Amino acid sequence: MLEHAVAYLAENPILLLFVVAGIGYPLGRLRIAGCSLGIAAVLFVGLGVGALHPDLRLPEVVYLLGLTVFVYTIGLSSGPSFVRSLNRRGIAANLLTVGVLMAAAALVVAAPALLGLSGPVAVGAFTGSLTNTPALAAVLETLKDSPNANDPVVGYSITYPIGVLGVILVVSLFRSAHVRRHGPEVEEAAPNLVLRAAGVSNPEVFGKTIAQVSAEHQCKVVFGRLQRGDRTAIATGDHILQEGDLLSVLGTEEDTENAIRILGEPVSTEFLLDRSFVDYRRIFVSSPETAGKRLGDLQLPQRMNAIVTRVRRGDVDFLPTADTVLELGDRVRVLTERTNMDAVSRFFGDSYRALSEIDILSFGLGLALGLVLGSLPIPIGGGLTFKLGFAGGPLVVALALSALHRTGPIVWQIPYSANLTLRQIGLVLFLAAVGTRSGYAFFETMRQGEGWTVLAFGAFVTLSTATLFLWIGSRVLRVPQSTLFGMMAAVQTQPAVLAFAQEQTKSDRPNVGYATVYASATLTKIVLAQVLAALLR
Repeated sequence: MLEHAVAYLAENPILLLFVVAGIGYPLGRLRIAGCSLGIAAVLFVGLGVGALHPDLRLPEVVYLLGLTVFVYTIGLSSGPSFVRSLNRRGIAANLLTVGVLMAAAALVVAAPALLGLSGPVAVGAFTGSLTNTPALAAVLETLKDSPNANDPVVGYSITYPIGVLGVILVVSLFRSAHVRRHGPEVEEAAPNLVLRAAGVSNPEVFGKTIAQVSAEHQCKVVFGRLQRGDRTAIATGDHILQEGDLLSVLGTEEDTENAIRILGEPVSTEFLLDRSFVDYRRIFVSSPETAGKRLGDLQLPQRMNAIVTRVRRGDVDFLPTADTVLELGDRVRVLTERTNMDAVSRFFGDSYRALSEIDILSFGLGLALGLVLGSLPIPIGGGLTFKLGFAGGPLVVALALSALHRTGPIVWQIPYSANLTLRQIGLVLFLAAVGTRSGYAFFETMRQGEGWTVLAFGAFVTLSTATLFLWIGSRVLRVPQSTLFGMMAAVQTQPAVLAFAQEQTKSDRPNVGYATVYASATLTKIVLAQVLAALLR
């Protein structure tokens, strides 16, 4: 019975894919002692299924497709945050990444003498314990004329699974220890926005425009309605304040109180209930003409007598500024004249259906650029070259394009919900393929005499590297835990660890950490792998 099932699945790789995903995904939801594997369980189910027979392995194209889609969508969502992270802390994190990986390379140099491993097998264990396939490819290219050219594959196949499982274990233990000592890490919550009303009674602001008052006192609020006598209007920056004016003020509790003191005194918000002339509406940003542009460049007050009072991105509301760049899928709260609301809605698009569709031109073009970049050999001196590969190329291009937001008519960002969906699909494809393609080789190689020594060495490299990185990142650099876990996933260049970090922290901050050090981790591992191969051949 089992033989027939194995044969049937081997002949139907699409069915095999959905069997692994269908079992692994719900399995990852199970919580034991308060912890769950999340989507990473797909990897472990893939390992188990792949161990049954060498033919139970998904095609390489599934692995590559999942990997490229996953890292590209990560890059698109993390680009602006990545640019902001290029500060002193970001530089320190990248230096830490390089230092830890060089320490791991030093262990590999010592392995042949201490453990009796052959040099090529030890180098393969280095690439596997740090789960970097491009580094393995670089090693094979360096040793292509050597009689031991295939030995690195042995070390890689044994240590790759432990390179994933070991880091997940370290992250889990590190998080548990942190929770026991300090309690759960509290994410910095988005500020709570409140709506208040101010009466203009301060003589110092009489005769000044709203823009002048805001600039002079650095008011971090949005002024929405202005009532003067019986007439209500949109409070644009050009309005000159007069005694007795009433203004709506939106911001945090502290900022609104400060703005009201500057203007005069608090008043009842009853006038805000009148929507007969000035009205508001939540509108989806779905038009390519508005997405990717600065809010100030849209000139809404001048062109449409409207202002955006707040923006909701994902599940977070925030106050817009003139420099806020709108993204597809944002929900903007617009204040304008009641008769003008339909025109403003058409301007922004306000189409949920459009947000469910992906601009294949921009998505496909961006991915193609990433794959081309990943395939280019980049010289590093001494006759050595490296390639960013299927993961590094798309990630670097996505970070750059998302920071640009748009190029002419092409909007590089994709809607928030579509990004999450594609990211999930890509990750499932990647994990299922990696698991099935590694399972049989792992268990078969473990039956060999040298296998346990290689496994122990790979586990030591993985566990020591992860522990050292997390300890220094937490104690010395003071990186927030959720961001640090994302960085650890990037040191491993391992999406499974990133998925586990997201599952444990319930946050998107691991994505920022992942994007911050991924490029330097990839480059460093490829270079070190080639240097080690040349030394230990």
